[in-house]
Parts: sequence; C-alpha cells; structure tokens
Amino acid sequence: MRHVQSTDDVPTARGGTGVGGRDGAGRLAAADLGAALGERATLVQFSSAFCAPCRATRRVLAEVAALVPGVAHVEIDAEARLELVRALEIRSTPTVLVLDAAGRVVRRAAGQPRKADVIAALGEAV
Repeated sequence: MRHVQSTDDVPTARGGTGVGGRDGAGRLAAADLGAALGERATLVQFSSAFCAPCRATRRVLAEVAALVPGVAHVEIDAEARLELVRALEIRSTPTVLVLDAAGRVVRRAAGQPRKADVIAALGEAV
C-alpha cells in the first residue's frame, strides 16, 4: 500500500459528531459505512466510477478478505458519500482504510495496493 500513514497521522472528523456512529476516538461504525464491520478487521475502500485502479483494488481487497477469517471488505462510492469523504479527508481514489474490530482506523493508503502490503497492514489491526 503506498502512502501508508500510522494512526497518529490519520485525520478524524472534527468534533466527532459530523458522521453518524463516529465517536471522539476516531471510530467508524457500521452505520457510517453502510455495511457491517468485520469481526477482526475491515478494509474500507473509497472508489469512484471511472477509476481503473479502483477496480484492481476491489479485486485485491476482496481476495484478502476471503483469505483472512473475520475480515470484511467494504467499498464506498466517494461521490455518493461526500460528507464521509470530507470528514476523513479522502483526497484521491482509491484510498483504503484498515479498521480494527472496534472500527478504529489503524492504517490508510492512497493508490492501488499490493496484496502483500494489505496483508501486512492487517497485522496491525488484528
């Protein structure tokens, strides 16, 4: 995953109230994502309609989610969820967030990830 940031570098919504289930600890809830969180971790992908790297990213993340028990993959259409995009300061697609079981963002990366990098990033979440 390119441009990987640690949790210290991950932006959170100002005040923690702009997005449904977010709290002051910078967590995302199922209501924010429109899908259930994974039991162990969640791979959240922000995509746009005409983004070729987004399609490749979808395949990589789906493969990893199928390989690792308890990991879910959620794809979000950035254009349809502008409030969430702004709250999380998503600047480009694809952008991938790795959430732990509680919905905390532990890693984020922009660009098309490699499978090995996604699996390594999951190591911090599980």
